[in-house]
Amino acid sequence: MNKRELIATIAESADCTKVAAARALDSVLANMARAMERGERVTLSGFGSFRVVERAEQKGRNPQTGSALIIPAHNVVKFRPGKKLSAKFKLQ
Repeated sequence: MNKRELIATIAESADCTKVAAARALDSVLANMARAMERGERVTLSGFGSFRVVERAEQKGRNPQTGSALIIPAHNVVKFRPGKKLSAKFKLQ
């Protein structure tokens, strides 16, 4: 599912226009991004949580030339699924 399909699904289930659904989704995503920029964890009960973690500097290789290089330290967003979401995908 891409963003356009998600907006259409939201609009249908909330009985609103696609424009309103897009505005609401964009607002939610922007607020989540701002919270993570401040170092906060974003938790959606039953779905999961998003947080920013720092990756340390590490050694890597250029796949085209094979030469060694240093990948600088950087931040990445990590997602941890909640119990309800995880339970839907467990093998029985």
